[in-house]
Amino acid sequence: MTVVLPDGQEVTGRLQERQQVPDTWLYKVAVPAWQNTPEGRVEPAWYVVWVKAPDHVKPVPGVSYEDVPTTRLSPPPAEREILGPRRPSGWVMAKAGGRGSGRGGVVHAVDCDEAPAGAPVLTLERALDAAEQPGVRLCSLCGAAAELDPVLQGFDRGFEET
Repeated sequence: MTVVLPDGQEVTGRLQERQQVPDTWLYKVAVPAWQNTPEGRVEPAWYVVWVKAPDHVKPVPGVSYEDVPTTRLSPPPAEREILGPRRPSGWVMAKAGGRGSGRGGVVHAVDCDEAPAGAPVLTLERALDAAEQPGVRLCSLCGAAAELDPVLQGFDRGFEET
């Protein structure tokens, strides 16, 4: 494998392993170097590092890399293909505006179109605490109400016998 160093120099190294990550491949390469021993001698050594392909490595023409240990990403589960990516976790609080309004507001999912930009992200516990405050409501547009209301009201709500 040809390894491209940060200053643009190219050296021949050994490809030890490759790993697929979501947006690219990482290659574990070893390049020759020198090291000092505790006895004060200088000896050859291998410097091992993970680099991004193809930015920092090039194949050597005529060399097969089929036997190199390779870790590939598993295909997404069928649910992920059908449902799409998960939304970011957490909630944010939009405080009620206006004069004299020290209380109230709306709890939104972090990716809600109505969520205030730059608001601190709340954990589940903090979002539930905020939702229990007087004058605070849960946004029904983004699903914050559907997600948090069962936790606040209890999961048995709606299952009572009549």
